[in-house]
Amino acid sequence: MALAIFDLDNTLIAGDSDHLWGEFLVENKLVDAEYFKQKNDEFYQDYVEGKLDIYKYIEFSLSPLTQHSMTKLDELHQQFMESHIQPIILPKAKALIESHRDKGDTLLVITATNRFVTAPIVEAFGIENLLAIEVEVVDGQYTGKSFGVPSFKEGKVTRLNDWLAENTLSLEGAYFYSDSHNDIPLLAKVDHPVVVDGDDQLLKHAKTNNWKCISLRDN
Repeated sequence: MALAIFDLDNTLIAGDSDHLWGEFLVENKLVDAEYFKQKNDEFYQDYVEGKLDIYKYIEFSLSPLTQHSMTKLDELHQQFMESHIQPIILPKAKALIESHRDKGDTLLVITATNRFVTAPIVEAFGIENLLAIEVEVVDGQYTGKSFGVPSFKEGKVTRLNDWLAENTLSLEGAYFYSDSHNDIPLLAKVDHPVVVDGDDQLLKHAKTNNWKCISLRDN
């Protein structure tokens, strides 16, 4: 029995849930469409290029949550799951998760996307443990602020180490599956780093370090 850790976006699903949530908001006219689409695309490109200012992005991405009640946001997220997420859940990802579950491994998703967006997606995979950008709620309303260390780049290592200590677990024999060079700090910490449909920068790094590379996309 070991720890099986999964990135979410472009690893277990064939897309980026944070960016897609932004597109969903634009499509449904819940934000200033022209401005929000431009900034959403710019931030995503910064992420791809490895130069994302995570704090500026958190401020941008959480702002729309302050405009609606929890009930309304839950309704919107259900629509979002049906229209944007269910179609990109990868069957091979589900099979991979089940293979670890069958071994009795502890399953964990760690993502740089916020908990509001990701918790229902992770739940759809039947995974109980999630480390994500934590979102502040005051008097039953999202404030637009986050708290704690963002689970991004080296922050994923920090958050994971804290979680391991709280749960009296270790990284001995652990797996981590990810597509992004932003996750190299955590991939380097586990016994079994696995690159999943990796970006060019990560594939180059994986080749140099003899890391396993797989695809979960349909051939």
